[in-house]
Amino acid sequence: MIFNESDKVEFKESFDRDAAITASAFSNTKGGTIFIGINDRGNVIGTLIGTESFKEWTNTISQSTEPRLIPEIEELSCEGKPVVAIHIKENPLKPVSIKGRCYRRVGSSNRVMQPHEISEMHLQSIGSSWDLTPAQKTTVEDLDLAKVADYIKKANESGRRNIAPDESPQTVLEKIGLIQDNKPTWAAILLFGKNPQRVLSQATIHCGLFGSDEISVLDDRMVQGTVIEQVNDAMEFIRKNIRVAFVMTGEPERKQVWDYPIEALREAVINAICHRNYTISSSVEIRIMGASLKVWSPGRLASGITLPELFSSHASVLRNKGIAQIFYDMAWIERWGSGVQKIRTACAEAELPEPVFQEDQGFSVIFKKDIFNPEYLGLQGLNDRQILAVAYIREHGKITNSEFQILASVKKRQSSIDLNDLEERKIISRVGKTGKGTHYILQRGTKGA
Repeated sequence: MIFNESDKVEFKESFDRDAAITASAFSNTKGGTIFIGINDRGNVIGTLIGTESFKEWTNTISQSTEPRLIPEIEELSCEGKPVVAIHIKENPLKPVSIKGRCYRRVGSSNRVMQPHEISEMHLQSIGSSWDLTPAQKTTVEDLDLAKVADYIKKANESGRRNIAPDESPQTVLEKIGLIQDNKPTWAAILLFGKNPQRVLSQATIHCGLFGSDEISVLDDRMVQGTVIEQVNDAMEFIRKNIRVAFVMTGEPERKQVWDYPIEALREAVINAICHRNYTISSSVEIRIMGASLKVWSPGRLASGITLPELFSSHASVLRNKGIAQIFYDMAWIERWGSGVQKIRTACAEAELPEPVFQEDQGFSVIFKKDIFNPEYLGLQGLNDRQILAVAYIREHGKITNSEFQILASVKKRQSSIDLNDLEERKIISRVGKTGKGTHYILQRGTKGA
């Protein structure tokens, strides 16, 4: 019988020191089970179980971990052979260390945690976050209370937090935990500081517009100020540097159609600011390129959420609870981990390719242009006939050589040249070799295929 190792399953032929490491990794993630008597290929080989085995294994795990873990151990029969299952629960107080090191489970491997991951995991386990800790070398005088008053107005308008008109801005921040013992938290400085970059220089967004070679920089801006101001300023940069078309819909006003849906871009920028790791000395980056737009934020996904889980129903895991609370009060974000789905839905409704979400020394959202847009195809050197052919395929699903001859008013020789060129550019694919039934469709793996 063959099994598979995973983020919650580990196989071992016999109990050894690595079993305790796996136990600590499971406890720091979502729990799991270590099966003794199954090799790493998933083959059941069985194990010898002495009268003191369970007690010894329990003591080994318990005495080598801090805080101490108490595993649940049971004997099983698998394929007629004795196998032991060591069950480890997710520990409420994290991280659990083993001989001074902390591990977390990633797929079927145990990974050593970095100092900033250890700190973040501990704060999460006690219901706090880095941005709710006191900001060093700051006082209440570093806050712009007029900005707090503007937040109060927006929170009342959204209906998500009702704040009495006689409450002072400082009192409001004290009540929601952004000022503690008359000391601003990092969230307070980032949200309402007079000059947040004075004490946290990396709290910026670096925006760039790149040429067709994706190397030359055509426009460059370092967005500073509070994180609320940064959202608005970054979106201003994006609007300035992406194209918009005006479409007649029969309504009194023309519809604006941008290269990418503005609501999806705004969601990505807000998420990057809200969920980034501010202890890493890098800026959020927005890169606008010929056929894509990338929003990158420092720090991988917060502990407790994995990349695959982003695409299914999942709890919202907040790296910066203070910033998230204010953004929620202002109706900028939801609490239910819906940001990724909102981005995907907006792109689908705009008939754009699925955005790419990835961890690459941080976290990225990559938006892709409609590569079959007539304007974009023209920039790639396609002639008017070829652009017409692509539009026809998008509408009808396919085109034959004969149909293209009629559509473009050309003879067969020119029709074949145009279609072969589109095929070589990997914009369309030929279905069939020659003769009746041969037709062309949009290239597989691209939008519309």
